[in-house]
This record gives sequence, structure tokens and C-alpha cells, in this order.
Amino acid sequence: MSTRKHTALPKARILVEALPWLTRHNGKTVVIKFGGNAMVDDELKAAFAQDVVFLRQAGLKPVVVHGGGPQISAQLDRHGLVSEFKAGLRVTTPEAMDVVRMVLAGQVQRELVGLLNQHGPLAVGLTGEDAHTISATRHRPRIDGELVDIGRVGEITEIDTGAIEALLDDGRIPVISSIARSVDDGHVYNVNADTAAAALAAALGAETLMVLTDVEGLYEDWPNSDEVISRLTASQLEKLLPDLSSGMVPKMEGCLFAVRNGVVTARVIDGRVPHSILLEIFTDEGIGTMVVPDGQSDTARGDRGEQSDRGEQSEQDERNEGAAQ
Repeated sequence: MSTRKHTALPKARILVEALPWLTRHNGKTVVIKFGGNAMVDDELKAAFAQDVVFLRQAGLKPVVVHGGGPQISAQLDRHGLVSEFKAGLRVTTPEAMDVVRMVLAGQVQRELVGLLNQHGPLAVGLTGEDAHTISATRHRPRIDGELVDIGRVGEITEIDTGAIEALLDDGRIPVISSIARSVDDGHVYNVNADTAAAALAAALGAETLMVLTDVEGLYEDWPNSDEVISRLTASQLEKLLPDLSSGMVPKMEGCLFAVRNGVVTARVIDGRVPHSILLEIFTDEGIGTMVVPDGQSDTARGDRGEQSDRGEQSEQDERNEGAAQ
């Protein structure tokens, strides 16, 4: 056999390893929350677009949901609008909401749609306002026991998936900005993109929710350890929520909501790693943290074979529990 043929073998092995996952996920909807460093680094943005197009060409139905925190802050500064925060939450005035709307729908979404469409006539941009995709009401958080008005920040009340499903049926990739309109007062609200992605994943009956972050996953004992939790159940996650850092809370709450409302798996993955989406879905090891519904067995959890690192660890855990009993 020639040297040239030898050097090509690893590529064939990678494709063979991906085959079971390609088969498992074929025809399934995957909701991906785009954010973090992947949103501002040009190389990571290009790799993200390639991953999403790959999913679509491989027979999956990707749906992208995005926010735009860094871009919004930069644009508010340019307009001389000072950001006021109450208990860590940005107060969104009507003037600030105009900027939020412009940045999300007119800047971030347009760039992402453009990157995806370099690979073909695939992506179509929507906001939650379009076809009543996301409806919301004014969110009034409770701070020190009192309800506080933080302006045009919305709490999701209803999801209408009709427009998204029509696009998916047409072979398109919906790209959705996390903006919603209230049917009560007619105002437009800014909605947390992690929360919006989770609500859409549940409403669409998605196979998977994937949330891109700027960390490797959910840490076992941060900051004392950088050991990442590979897999945990909804109940295990719920117990950890009170001790999580503020930035991880909406992401992990979104994962918890998703798996408790019909989504098979929810994953938090490191968006700083190029092609992290493909590594998570199409390799045996995967990366990041995977959340599964309570009671889901290792072989029936919709992911990772028994020979994977995650499966081996779970089996070891079960043996340890058996020995303890």
C-alpha cells in the first residue's frame, strides 16, 4: 500500500466514527445558541457558520438563536446612552431598546446570515417579533423583596413555531434574534438569548439544545477545580444552580428547562474551540457538559455509546453506587 493511501486513512476513520451520530441525528432539529467569543472572533464566526451548514447538509435541521451583549454595549456607548444596572440586570429604556433592536436585527443577525449564505441560499433571518414567534411581557425582577421596573426587558409568555417550521421544511436555516413583542402593551422587549433558545428548543421538540459559552463547560468545583462535569441529570443540575456564577445561571436554567420540556439533551460547549459543534455531535468523546432528563439510562440517553468516555464514567459511577449499597 502506498504512503499516500496510508496518510488518508485517518480521514476515513473520522468519517466512520461520525456515521452512528449522523444516522441518529438525521432529520432531527438542533437549536444552537450563538454567543460568547465565537460571536466576536472572525475565525470562530467562520468556523461556526461552516459547522451549522455541515449540520444542515448532513440531514439535520439547525436553528440558530443569538443575542449580542458586546455589540449592544459598544453601540450604546457610541450613542452616549449610559447603561444603568440594578442587581446585575441592565435597565433597558425605550431609547436603549431602539439600539438593541438595531444591533440584533440589523448588525449581528445580518452578519451571521451572510456567513451562512456564503455556502448557498440557506439562512433566513427572523426576530421574535416576526409572525409572533416569541411573545413576551415586561419582566419585573424581585430585588430585596420588591418588584423592580428595569424597562424593556421581556419574559417569554408564548412561542409560535409556525414560521420556523415552514423555513425548516423548505430546507432553510432560521437565524433568530432574541427580541419579542408583547401582545398586551404592543412594546418590543429584549429577551435573554439563552432563555429564548431553550424555549424555542422545547416548542420545536428539538433533539438537542446547544449553548456556546466562553468556558469548557460546567465545572465540578469552580474556582477550586477546573474539572468539567461531562454529564448530569436535570435533578443534579437543579441542586447546583444556587451556587453557579451569575453568567452561567441563565445558560444552565435554559438547559434545565429544555430537558424537562421534551428536549432529549442540552449541552453547554466551549465556543472558543473551532468546530466545537461538530466535535460535540459527531465524535464519541464529545466536549463540554451534557444535561439529560432524569431517569435516562446511559444506553438510551440519545448520545454517546457505552464505549465513550462519558459512558465509561457513568458505568463506573453506577458500579461505585452499587458497591456502596
